[in-house]
Amino acid sequence: MSETDDDRTLGVDFGDLDERLESHDYPADTSDIREEYGDAEIGLEDGSTTLGEALEGYEEEFQSADDVRQAVLNMVGGGAVGREHYSDRGDQAESAQDHEEESL
Repeated sequence: MSETDDDRTLGVDFGDLDERLESHDYPADTSDIREEYGDAEIGLEDGSTTLGEALEGYEEEFQSADDVRQAVLNMVGGGAVGREHYSDRGDQAESAQDHEEESL
């Protein structure tokens, strides 16, 4: 796994914004977060967006940096997903067959 993959959370790369959010004073509402960090870029599998764009239309009070990250994950939706319907786990029929072959 590369360093970039390690920094990625469910398809979203917060980069240095992660540390900045951790050091912010909470509680904080969405407008405070957008005003302070709205131009910060967030990497997605299919490109990037800013924190301000990701939180557009979201109006809540955040109690922690985790709350902000969760809101971003909720708001970016499919943009954070790589190839749709892709799984590196093999297909279920293949998995069942492998299990049967191993069983003696």
